Amino acid sequence: MRRALLASAFAAWLASGTAAAADRCPAPAPPPDLGPPPADPTSVDVTTRGAEVLPEGRANLAGPVVVRQGNRTLTAQDARYDAATQAFDVKGDVVFRSPDMKLSGESATWQPDGGGRFLSAQFELPSRPARGRADAIALAADGKLELDHVEYTACPAGRPDWLMRARRIRIDQAAQQGVGRDVELDFKGVPILYFPVISFPVGDARQSGFLFPSIGTSNRNGFELGVPYYWNLAPNYDATLTPGYLSKRGATLGTDFRFLTEGSRGEFQSDWVPSDASAHRDRSWLRFDERSNLSDRLRFDTNLAYASDSNYFSDFGLGPEGTSVTYLQRIARLTYLDDHWRAVALAEQFQTIDQAVAAGDRPYSRAPQLSVRGLWDDGHGPGLELDADAVDFVRDTGVEGFRYELAPLASYAWRTPGAYLVPAVGFRTIRYSLKNAPAGTDTTPAVSAPIATLDAGLNFERTAGSRLQTLEPRVVYTYIPYRNQDSLPVFDTGVPDLNWVQLFRTDRYVGGDRIGDANQLAMGATSRLVDTNSGHQLLSATLGQIYYFSTPRVTLPNEPAPVGNTSDFVGQLDVTAYRHWNVQLGEEWNPHDQNSALSEIRIQYHPAGDQVANIGYRFRRGLLEQVEGSVAWPVSDAWNVYAKHVYSLRDHAALDSFAGFEYRACCWRLRLVGRRYVNSQAGTRDTSISLQLELNGLSSVGERAGAFLEHSIRGYSATPGAIGSE
Repeated sequence: MRRALLASAFAAWLASGTAAAADRCPAPAPPPDLGPPPADPTSVDVTTRGAEVLPEGRANLAGPVVVRQGNRTLTAQDARYDAATQAFDVKGDVVFRSPDMKLSGESATWQPDGGGRFLSAQFELPSRPARGRADAIALAADGKLELDHVEYTACPAGRPDWLMRARRIRIDQAAQQGVGRDVELDFKGVPILYFPVISFPVGDARQSGFLFPSIGTSNRNGFELGVPYYWNLAPNYDATLTPGYLSKRGATLGTDFRFLTEGSRGEFQSDWVPSDASAHRDRSWLRFDERSNLSDRLRFDTNLAYASDSNYFSDFGLGPEGTSVTYLQRIARLTYLDDHWRAVALAEQFQTIDQAVAAGDRPYSRAPQLSVRGLWDDGHGPGLELDADAVDFVRDTGVEGFRYELAPLASYAWRTPGAYLVPAVGFRTIRYSLKNAPAGTDTTPAVSAPIATLDAGLNFERTAGSRLQTLEPRVVYTYIPYRNQDSLPVFDTGVPDLNWVQLFRTDRYVGGDRIGDANQLAMGATSRLVDTNSGHQLLSATLGQIYYFSTPRVTLPNEPAPVGNTSDFVGQLDVTAYRHWNVQLGEEWNPHDQNSALSEIRIQYHPAGDQVANIGYRFRRGLLEQVEGSVAWPVSDAWNVYAKHVYSLRDHAALDSFAGFEYRACCWRLRLVGRRYVNSQAGTRDTSISLQLELNGLSSVGERAGAFLEHSIRGYSATPGAIGSE
């Protein structure tokens, strides 16, 4: 029923026309100049054309009548004054003004110290801005309003695109909160919602109350409705409860609880689908993040997640990124940090969501891990590093056990403004204590090797007018002798992508199960072009490669053995020199087979936060080849359009596509987005449509409707003129 009403409202709005002039918010008319207020803000000053004094302290005042008390004024055509009650009975073009509001009507009763009551009145709250009318308005001395049979809107005068009708509304200006009873909400003359009770803001302060529903549809869940309720529990913690309904599954309940204390902050989120009509069982998802600063040097972090079943993200995730969850991490970490030492104790465990992952390929739990790092190095002269690590790796399948690591390193740095030289020598040892190892296997294997490096670099600069150009060559020689490590287990170690950072790392592996042998020289150079007036980098270009004096021999299981005497070339180019254009190129080139191993191209035009267009290409040999385009653009003062398309050249299929529009009126905003994407786990193509309606003045707390677009369109910001993250 509500869906039909909303559709009717949308059609009525389209039929009403969308002239650009109708979308301008007129500035409120300034109040008339009544002169400076009395010096005594408690005194009452009355200005009248004449007065007739009656017995018992009463008087008839001939208009126009102006009654002033401090910064409050009451004007009318005629008035009667009763000295016994200090009340004014006024009629004819009655207007009451204060810094917080304006009330007008045909008649009213007002007491300077006790408020008043206005009949058949209209009201304005200029700070919101908001306005409306009521059969009766009671104004208390503290500024609180009580309105009977009222209409309320935050739209400009004469253009109430949305209108809230209520049997009674109470407005607390100090608390910036309104509460309505028996409330009907109309949009473009069509009723769309009814609330027995509703809270709404009349300022920027947080407050409890219902936020606007989210409405959509998808082929997996059917019609989707969520009605969030924001609960302002305290200044430092709050909650949002979102009861909802999915036509193919049933009722839902979402929870988002946030807290902030002097030493901690955290968030708890959950979604619950009791008795899922499609799965015939309860479904749920939980996430808890928390960080506590126990002292100036001690911090505790928690990150926990849980899903009721392996199909949860396939059914309820949105987009390839939402449906491709493989694992959920649960981790608790205690960190100590001082001027020289960093110590970390953690426990980590994973819930496997993708059941297609073989048991032998699933990650190990760490129960627990203790890591210590000591550093005495100010960048000049002698330096010393010490790394120590102990981990207990646990898994249901395969070998388990402890791994111990120790790696001291000593260095000496010579630095000048244009050059540096840093030789370093160290040692690394790895030892294990294993369980469930195959029969006849050493349960306490170990490996040790010395490490020697020499890091050197230069920095050349030259200026040409307002441009500064640099040339920054760098070489790193690394020597680590070969040690046979074929018998060592692999708990957490892998081969990272070769990039500019990895090019100069001592260890070519990520993780602690291998000591990669090396007799190599990493060479590279970076050149930058900088505007000296603004400090803006106009161009950055890097190129590097590793030369092997001896071919590396240490490998992981199933890792191809390195061939040749050089690594792939690594290059990157960033250009932001021309107006609002940005170009990023990344390349990993294999010189042995004359092919790209990895390529990435991104071109962006970004003149403003809400004006951005992107096009990109991604290639990884043997894994993916994709093109992507996205745009967010205002096509007029009122209309914005959005679109994104990701296409796999390898699979000859679209992976993710969405398109939508946004219409912004003076007091409301409508956004419609349709999306079709590959469900990564189910291997199907899913479709979703979301409709978001924001009415200014009724929903000011909660996640902004543009969050999805800001996440999906690189560089987009919902704030016009603000350049977003690129």
